[in-house]
Amino acid sequence: MDTSEPSPTSRGSYRVYTPESLGAAIRHYRTEAGLSQTQLAEMAGLNRTYLSNLESGKETEQVRRILRVLRQLGVRITLDKADW
Repeated sequence: MDTSEPSPTSRGSYRVYTPESLGAAIRHYRTEAGLSQTQLAEMAGLNRTYLSNLESGKETEQVRRILRVLRQLGVRITLDKADW
């Protein structure tokens, strides 16, 4: 499986299939929004260290479980900028 840092698709979305690709997407959208890790963590009710670990592509138990379910279903997550 390719673990290189993903780039957005032609539509500007991110395909999420590894912890690394999830982290890259979160970091991209956070910086695009002009937020620091601390600001986003506070807004989301998370510890900044946890957010940093996500952005670094560290595999948390929650992420591992979600990706395992998606693999079994043969699907992946694609993140797009929301219109809400």
